[in-house]
Amino acid sequence: MPLDSAVNIDFPAIVARFGLPIPMIQWIVISYVLTQTGLMLSFGRVGDMLGYRRVFLWGTGVSTLAFIGCALSPSYSVLIAARVMQGIGAGLILSCGPALATSLFPEAMRTQVLARYMMMFGIGSALGPAVFGLLVERFGWSAVFSFRAPIAAAAFLLAWLLPRPNRGERESFDAAGGVLLALGLSFMLLALNRLRSPGPQTAVFAVLAVALLLLFYRQERRAARPIVDFRLFHSVDFAVINASNVLINLSGFSIMLLAPFYLARIDGLSLPAAGLVLAASPVGIITAAPMAARLARDHRPRLIALVGTTLSGVGLWGISLSGDVPDLAILVLSMVVQGVGIGLFQVAYFDIVTATIPLRQRGVAGALGMATRSIGTVTGATLLMLLFQSLQSRGADSFMPAFQVTFRIAAAIPAAVVLFDLRRGRWSSRGI
Repeated sequence: MPLDSAVNIDFPAIVARFGLPIPMIQWIVISYVLTQTGLMLSFGRVGDMLGYRRVFLWGTGVSTLAFIGCALSPSYSVLIAARVMQGIGAGLILSCGPALATSLFPEAMRTQVLARYMMMFGIGSALGPAVFGLLVERFGWSAVFSFRAPIAAAAFLLAWLLPRPNRGERESFDAAGGVLLALGLSFMLLALNRLRSPGPQTAVFAVLAVALLLLFYRQERRAARPIVDFRLFHSVDFAVINASNVLINLSGFSIMLLAPFYLARIDGLSLPAAGLVLAASPVGIITAAPMAARLARDHRPRLIALVGTTLSGVGLWGISLSGDVPDLAILVLSMVVQGVGIGLFQVAYFDIVTATIPLRQRGVAGALGMATRSIGTVTGATLLMLLFQSLQSRGADSFMPAFQVTFRIAAAIPAAVVLFDLRRGRWSSRGI
């Protein structure tokens, strides 16, 4: 799933292949993210009911077909439909991934397993722009999809070797809550996307999102088996760590959003070389994940999350120091520091969430972590680009000032999270 970061570098080739106006390319992202995010929590609940192995099999099977459909799309409308299908597959896989991984090992190894899981995400994110930049140049626009179909098929076949879970008691699924949640999140993400060119539709989407999410909250309060148990959010610590996950991912997405434009201004830097530079942040995540597992033996996850948040802010501030004369060594180092911070925070965050939510709801716990992550990145893509475009519109030579200010504001977000957390200074008896 993290290899989908490669689709961004494929945008120009897709535009050329289907003869699209450039703004239409946004639906490649919107169709995938809306579907994935809107369904993820419901799929997590389904995994708790039917077993994570079964949901993972569905996800890898659907993904295999979706990748083939994307690669063979004869028209843009078919490609979008295949991307929706890919979003369904991603939602199934990501919703149960952490729960499936931790279910295969003793609970005492939970933090170590989650660290390895996040390390694999870092590897995928690093390989995406680095490897698929070469593949697109060699094989064309469909390579970012066709080369992943065998990977998904291999995962589907190997998943049959996973142990079958014991059948528990049959539970009901809150279908009404699932529909309200999917529609509410979808309209929320559509409203965020429309902020770049606001109009009446933006207000309509925002009102629908608020109304549907309020109805979802009301439905969950009275459901016998809710998708999300909102009583968990009565804990301020739990609510804050989830809000922090949204904000950390919001600020961190500034790298994938704006750094490619900066690298494109560097004379002589090839597309594969730019992909390697962009891989610096995921390399930091790869480095930090096992580090977080070792730190968790002696330190509470809240402290690890705090250190990770601090490093994320430091790395983003370092990127803001970039100038017209590029210093790739400082840029790469700053990206690595930011990646280490994200890696430490993500492992600690998932550890906190999975420890707080009951074991029988481990699927919802993992899906919650992935959903808040997606909401943060989509929100960051909208708000940070709005900020950057507003600053850049002030003059012909305003790219670098706009770039620097945007990254300083992005760095201020994790700094604010750290200051708020230190000011609260509360240490939960549950290890938060």
